[in-house]
Amino acid sequence: CGHNIPSAWFMLLFFFFWFAGVMKQVCTPSLSRMQQSVATLSVFSLFRASWCSEPLTSAVTLTTKYARRCKCTMFIGFLWYSGSCVILSVSQDDELFTFNFKLIVTHEGKEVTYALNKTCSIALPWSLREITCEENYMEVSVRSEIPCPSGTEEEDWDVVKHAHGSTTSDWQVMFQRAEEQLMPMKLSEARKQGYIFDITHGRLVFRMPYGQPDSFSTEVNGVPVEVVHATLFSRQRWVVVMVDLVTACSMDEGSYDNGAIVWETPEVLHRLLSGLHDVRVQIGVDGELMEQPVAEKRGYTVENHNTTIQISIPYNAEGGYRKSSVMDGLYEFYSFNLYLEQILVDAGHVETRLRFHRTLASPLLPHHIFTANQTALEERLFTIYLGNVPEDVQLTAVDLNGHKCQVPFTNTSSHMITTVVHPNNTHGYTLKVPFDDPVVIQQYSKADAVLHHKLNINYTLVVIPENSTFHHLTTVVASFADVSPPVFAAVCSESGISFKLDHRPFDYLWYITIGSDLLTPELAAQHGYIMSNDSQSLLLDVPLYTNGYKYKDITLKGFLGTFEILVRDHETSEVQSSTVKTCPFTSTELIMCSTDGKVTVVADVSGGIPARTTLIDKSCRPKKVDETRALFSFSLNSCGSTVKLGKENVTYENKIFYSKRYLGVSKAASDSHTRVTVQCTYPIAGLFSLFSEYRFESDLVGYGNIIHNVSTAGTPIIPTTKPTTTLQTIPTTRELVPSPTAVHPPVRYIRVTRVYNRYGVKEGENVKLELLQVRSCLTFWHLFTGPAGTFQSKLNAAKL
Repeated sequence: CGHNIPSAWFMLLFFFFWFAGVMKQVCTPSLSRMQQSVATLSVFSLFRASWCSEPLTSAVTLTTKYARRCKCTMFIGFLWYSGSCVILSVSQDDELFTFNFKLIVTHEGKEVTYALNKTCSIALPWSLREITCEENYMEVSVRSEIPCPSGTEEEDWDVVKHAHGSTTSDWQVMFQRAEEQLMPMKLSEARKQGYIFDITHGRLVFRMPYGQPDSFSTEVNGVPVEVVHATLFSRQRWVVVMVDLVTACSMDEGSYDNGAIVWETPEVLHRLLSGLHDVRVQIGVDGELMEQPVAEKRGYTVENHNTTIQISIPYNAEGGYRKSSVMDGLYEFYSFNLYLEQILVDAGHVETRLRFHRTLASPLLPHHIFTANQTALEERLFTIYLGNVPEDVQLTAVDLNGHKCQVPFTNTSSHMITTVVHPNNTHGYTLKVPFDDPVVIQQYSKADAVLHHKLNINYTLVVIPENSTFHHLTTVVASFADVSPPVFAAVCSESGISFKLDHRPFDYLWYITIGSDLLTPELAAQHGYIMSNDSQSLLLDVPLYTNGYKYKDITLKGFLGTFEILVRDHETSEVQSSTVKTCPFTSTELIMCSTDGKVTVVADVSGGIPARTTLIDKSCRPKKVDETRALFSFSLNSCGSTVKLGKENVTYENKIFYSKRYLGVSKAASDSHTRVTVQCTYPIAGLFSLFSEYRFESDLVGYGNIIHNVSTAGTPIIPTTKPTTTLQTIPTTRELVPSPTAVHPPVRYIRVTRVYNRYGVKEGENVKLELLQVRSCLTFWHLFTGPAGTFQSKLNAAKL
């Protein structure tokens, strides 16, 4: 102390920065994958690297050993690959530094080169003593003008003794541990053990990695501290030059307490740094200090607890780094590149600057991704928001009720997904699926009249760049209450009945039938209905006398026509509701052919006397008459009806006979009389059985005809004698005494096979033609015998 050492001291500035920050400006995003790669450092320089043993003229592998030796800090992990390799050219004034190197990254067998060229200058002048505590090494440097201490410690005399006893003038180093002195060693030997001594223009630098054999660990206020105490000396004849070098670093790894990352360091790390006059502490991140108001705004706190400096940083505060990780779910951790600067000033106004560079990380914390159901029933659209997704997590697929859809969706898909970005470095996804999409499960509760739309969603998300996959599951249900089968509105008209159904979103749960037939445009055209169907409503006009009507209360004044529309369950086909409309109708003539073989006919017999009309069997008289019409009601197998069997139809026929009415009794009688033919035709395919005597069954009503014609007869119907009184006016409507009911034998009928070909034989059926021919003969039984036929005549007809 007090003398200038002959060689100029040279000290390279430790310029700390993270690769993650610098590379953002000069590197491509693929650099973030370097945690999977091998990094090779290629340095092109024209100078001798001061802390490396030889100039670097070719690419070298950046190993941990080399990093310590050349003052590099590397982090290869989940979050970043960063470094502060000082392999640079230095200006003569120890203030300007040029940084040139290339980073060669090998990933999956391919090399990618990144060039980095930086020129930097120091922000503050060098302190007399500088102590740096890096992630993987510790360092102390002193300036030549530092004053000698006023006193001499006892252990210093021990070093002097060893120095005086040395037989060489070479520089040597002696390490001291707690109450223990080690034997001196040459600098060359110290270099082999990992110690680095260097001189710059005015500075002496001593650096070593942590955990060296000559260091020692202790605790100060409960905080672990690693200390290296070395004395560098050289004997020049009777003069001994000694430099005392002490470096001490807090080895606290940090802790996590109530949402904050906490790190501690003693205010006084070693007794040789005691006797403090002043202590100042300033905090920063990524190698840069920040102003106190900025630190307070971010939530950083620096407190002194019983001479222990405690740093507290909220885990998600600005200035940190966040990384996702998958471990049976999504987790995250936060890390901060803490930079703490502590300035110590002793009583002799010697300033010591301590720089701490520590990477503090939180433990793995669960990260909760949430879903919000934003569905509006009136839109008939599922809207689900997946939120709080970290920026290093991407959505790759969505599974909807077992149907996997890759993201982004195709243009042909009815699903839609959009990304929502938030300023807090998170994002979300909005998924939309229509209720009527085939992937949606629909459940209808008949008991509660509630319709449920259900969507089970499985989101597949990936953490990049590791491509670690995890899933987020959710289920959303949209329910409609008071869901009941549809009901038509019906209106009567002179020509028929009109039905209208306003569509509802859930009407697809049922289908509409006329009887057992599904209502379709084809069925409507076949039966003569007028049907229109659009997105708003269904309109159906059913003209009178078309298929599906039922008639009752037939009188001369009119009748009632009823039409029914059925609503059936789509799954069970059971009738859930029906719309039945009955309307009154009027008609001059009509004929009704029922499924049970009954004929009701109102015939116009104007010109004759309605009360005197008869059927073929003259005992069959009208039920009601008015001035011009007669109403008959009889069974197909009675009143002399005949049967005609066609290829596809069977026709039952009868006739209404009546005589012409004359205005005067002096007019000669005519031999002509008038008849009205009434027919009921049934398709054979719809018959269950034809009557043998008095029984008839059909699943379809028959089609009726009324045919007016005139025929001549040998027997005059109108008397030739002049009546003695004038004719009386017939009341408008009057009841007639019904004919006496005949006595009939027990009912007998046969069943007819449906006709599918010429002989009525189904394809593939083994039916004997002779049997069908016998049945055809039996069909005409009544035609040959009549209702009054004897048993023998019936038997003869059967034989025939």
